[in-house]
Amino acid sequence: MDLKNAIIDLMPGRLVRIFASPYTAGKGISSGVGKAGELHTQLGLSSTLDLLGEEVFLREDVEATVQVYFRMIEAVKDRPYASISLKPTQLGINESEAYCQDNLRRIVAAAAPHGLHITLDMEDRHFTDVTLRMFKAIRDEFDNFGIVLQSRLFRTAEDIKALHTKPCKVRICIGIYKEPVEVALQDKADMKAKLFDYVQLLLDHGHYPEIATHDEPLIRRCIEHLDKHAVPKDAYEFQMLLGVPRTDLQQEIVKRGQIMRLYLPFAEDWKYAVHYLKRRLAANPAMVGMVLKNLFGS
Repeated sequence: MDLKNAIIDLMPGRLVRIFASPYTAGKGISSGVGKAGELHTQLGLSSTLDLLGEEVFLREDVEATVQVYFRMIEAVKDRPYASISLKPTQLGINESEAYCQDNLRRIVAAAAPHGLHITLDMEDRHFTDVTLRMFKAIRDEFDNFGIVLQSRLFRTAEDIKALHTKPCKVRICIGIYKEPVEVALQDKADMKAKLFDYVQLLLDHGHYPEIATHDEPLIRRCIEHLDKHAVPKDAYEFQMLLGVPRTDLQQEIVKRGQIMRLYLPFAEDWKYAVHYLKRRLAANPAMVGMVLKNLFGS
């Protein structure tokens, strides 16, 4: 672990909240829904609401999390600019695949009558197979269910080809989890090049790519390629994280008549949010510099 990551890892949760606050909508469903409405009204942006929290182990905590998702569905069911993302480690995968799949199905089923889209996030490589199995089983039954794939993993091309015979919304991103050289690319430029390739591969297999990147040259390369091949603007979208300064580019995409969606995290309990916020700090050198300056006065 380098010095930057070591310092961030030792930061108390309260300090993490202060310096990572641009990346979150705040605490509680109302904060997330309110921010989503503000982004849509003021900037024409769509959102996917993300309840922060990973590695939930106790069944009572898992069930409490399921109930939060039910309340989220009620809060956004009439907001077509909003969707919801969720994670297997929030919803019982640490107990069993069957238990987690049942919880996922309950949430997707509750959202389906409202046409509300649910995205199943992809966590680290240890969960890739089980996440895809659960996704495919539930996708057989419901159309409002999408998945995330990571361009850094060597396996992703085959995962796309085997994804599902029904068209799916697929968030394609480089992924935030550091993976070993045996299973994943290590160079960001290679990951971005693969992301570009996978956008077309997803289209070739009938899927709807959700192109999740902040890299402007990569976005412009995708736009040029998709326009050149006359891919309809409603056949894909772009996604970014809340708090990353790309307002001009986001507005350019909106003015093209396309969906520009922000990943919009909020917390019900801050203890579950700290890991996500620390990763956001570690991934953003500018934020880390601000933290160090405020910590050490340098």
